[in-house]
Amino acid sequence: MLADPRRIAVAFCAMGAFLHLYAPQSVLPMMAQEYGIGAAQASFIITACTLAVAATAPFTGALSDVLGRKRVIVVAMALILVPATMTALAPTLAQLIFWRFIHGLLLPPIFAVTIAYISDEWPPNEANGVFGLYVAASAVGGFLGRFIPGLLAGPVGWRGGFLALALCSAICLVAVASLLPPERKFVGASNFGASLRQMVLHLRNPRLLATYAVGFGILFNFIATFTFISFHLAAPPFNKSPAFLGSIFVVYLVGSAAALWLGRAIAWLGRRTFVLCVLVCWMFGLLLSLIPSVTAIVASLVIASTCGLLTQASSTSFVATTAKTGTSAAVGLYVTSFYIGGTFGGWLPGLAYEAGGWPYSLVLVLAMLCAMALIVAKFWKQ
Repeated sequence: MLADPRRIAVAFCAMGAFLHLYAPQSVLPMMAQEYGIGAAQASFIITACTLAVAATAPFTGALSDVLGRKRVIVVAMALILVPATMTALAPTLAQLIFWRFIHGLLLPPIFAVTIAYISDEWPPNEANGVFGLYVAASAVGGFLGRFIPGLLAGPVGWRGGFLALALCSAICLVAVASLLPPERKFVGASNFGASLRQMVLHLRNPRLLATYAVGFGILFNFIATFTFISFHLAAPPFNKSPAFLGSIFVVYLVGSAAALWLGRAIAWLGRRTFVLCVLVCWMFGLLLSLIPSVTAIVASLVIASTCGLLTQASSTSFVATTAKTGTSAAVGLYVTSFYIGGTFGGWLPGLAYEAGGWPYSLVLVLAMLCAMALIVAKFWKQ
């Protein structure tokens, strides 16, 4: 039940991790205008954070396999208050990107280790449901992270919105420190080197490698879609405000609600069949974004966010339950692949957007979804 303090703590871990990660998306056109840069350059404000996550995630997992779960999570949530605050106060673009990078270095100790904690502390038949809760809470955090800066951009500017997010991070820290019990079923690696050796073994597992590739595609598509849809809606003929751009991320809440049913859906259809159906829906849903109507575009985003969150929850739980040892290291490798995908998703579709607008970016997203479906069909056995 959600009333279980462990589940509440897991939800606050997820929300705290994802409050800031994509927060600039709703105000990115405003930031680009302030700094006099284009869409592709502005995307570095996003990708600086995702690149840092990708660089540190597997080593964070290996470290927590030695030090334990709660200790690493709580320390990271405390340290993250520094870059969360300094991002809002940074006077130059270079300093802003620097603090976004530092922020990204501290995120894997929260979400990668939380996933490992779930895998350790809940039996497999319950873990899928908890992973669904984790993804649902991460979607809420992602929504609030975009919505709050967009809402506050008018009255107090985007910097004031980022300071409000730092306060939210402090609240999450207090909740996790108070409610998350120390791990009980955790079996640590004997030393850091042993954990790294387990990581190498994970890289020899074809099913895990295939899932890492799917993770790459998930965030590639999320970053590409929501970053450049914002530019699309901010430009003529739509000319939408930052407040509106922040509010469209309410579509994440639909996906977060759907993710709570993940365990039942997988039990009914099987993981591979379920994810293949979701990917097909994702492709057709995105085609709606080509209709020159705000209503159609928002409907497209509802479908895309829901399908993306369901695919992410399915992939994450698959990694955590497939890795029999070194769970945190296995999850760390997944997170690395996931955020490398996000880095490319902020760069390549940005070049495509500058060349031909949203339709060009969409072509790359659809191609990635096709590749993901082929990987799932071949490597994810029922």
